[in-house]
Amino acid sequence: MIKKTFSVLAIAALSAASGIAGAWCVGNYLEEENHTARKAHFADKNIFTPEHKGADTRFASAVPTLEYPDLTYAAENAVKAVVNIEATKEIATRGGSVDPFFEFFGFPQGYGQGGGKREARAGGSGVIISEDGYIVTNNHVIEDATKLRVKLYDGRAFDAKVIGSDPATDVALLRIEAEKLPTIPFGSSDDLRLGEWVLAIGYPMDLQSTITAGIVSAKARSLGALNDRHGIESFIQTDAAVNPGNSGGALVNTRGELVGINTIIKTSTGSYVGYSFAVPETIVRKVVMDLKESGVVQRAVLGISFRAIDQNFIDEMGKELGIDKIGGIYVASIVEDGAASKAGLRKGDIIEEVDGVEVNDSAIFIEQIGKRRPGDDLKLKVRRNGELRTMTATLQNRSGETALLSREDVDIVAALGGQFATASERICRQLDIRGGVEVRAVKRGGLLERARVKEGFIITHINDKPVHRLEDMERMSDKIGSIDGIYPNGRASSYMIVE
Repeated sequence: MIKKTFSVLAIAALSAASGIAGAWCVGNYLEEENHTARKAHFADKNIFTPEHKGADTRFASAVPTLEYPDLTYAAENAVKAVVNIEATKEIATRGGSVDPFFEFFGFPQGYGQGGGKREARAGGSGVIISEDGYIVTNNHVIEDATKLRVKLYDGRAFDAKVIGSDPATDVALLRIEAEKLPTIPFGSSDDLRLGEWVLAIGYPMDLQSTITAGIVSAKARSLGALNDRHGIESFIQTDAAVNPGNSGGALVNTRGELVGINTIIKTSTGSYVGYSFAVPETIVRKVVMDLKESGVVQRAVLGISFRAIDQNFIDEMGKELGIDKIGGIYVASIVEDGAASKAGLRKGDIIEEVDGVEVNDSAIFIEQIGKRRPGDDLKLKVRRNGELRTMTATLQNRSGETALLSREDVDIVAALGGQFATASERICRQLDIRGGVEVRAVKRGGLLERARVKEGFIITHINDKPVHRLEDMERMSDKIGSIDGIYPNGRASSYMIVE
């Protein structure tokens, strides 16, 4: 059996001193077709009229008229607002040429020369959403870039700055200094229907533009492709062909409206094989508004852990919990003083609707929460002991409050730069600590790397406040001044963060 993988698709040709860098690519959906011109065209042709007297017309009424969506308006207008994004990144290299002196005495190659850096250039696509230069693309297209260069459809090129980015949705917002630019207006991904026609438009580095057509194959797909603990995956799946360099490009409907940002493909070959996926407009629009207004993404939190009630759930837990019907979201636990707790939800409740939308799988539920902000009221239809009831939850921010965050509020996890997990009970007993957060990996450019914190370190305090579990760390929003903890060998360490 061939193993399927997720392909990083925004791959572009690198310069002579560069390698190849990649990005993910995806597709979206289309709106209702305008058939008027086609109907008139085929009416003139009268293609189903018998050509001679006596022709057999028994099956004529069963033959559908040949009507196809007219995609020319959408293609000709939307393509002008899709741009190429060249991302320059610095890649660390090992020592260069070998010094014969050191080689003669048996020292390893590169000894005494130190590591270096080289530039690599990768490409992706982007979409102009305002006349004054705001451009939306994928986070993975611009991540870790030291320089961004945007090339327009008319051939002009501009340096771009990052307004903000969000790994949890793989959306980023850029801006260039230009005016009166062509734009693509937002449509509605909620209104998309299965089988609806869409266009995937990109601007890879080696081609000025690419336009492919397809239909909406599915909505609210979750692939487990975003490497973020709070990743919001509710992709639109299409069969519009998407290939290297198209990450961050536009998915538009037949009216030329933006309904998604192409992000990812699922493939066993590294190239398009029939599946492409896009971040829906509802998520893109919300992230863009947050980044423009406050510079940070306003993540809304309901305060529960949950699981969709599907056949696997029924097979594994249905008998024990007395649940024998597929559908809804099972509330597995409640965060104390969280939004759900204050609304009256309990462990064991089944959420069937969110603001009138049925939630029968995790992706739909996550999307409904993900497109809202702290302070928003959420109407929930909940089943408890067979009885339906309606509850209203006021969503919170990561700090457990309903206020919006500002640029001064710090995302602790992002600022530290690493991968984390709540320390296991075994480690806590071994080190005689009440709890902590284990550093599983250290990312380049974060505070942990700058402070030379090593993998395996258990964080027990940040700014002298105790950290017993990962959730404690995520709720913090103050600027980091100190980190205290202990290594697995029992060595306690303190790190002071100096900006």
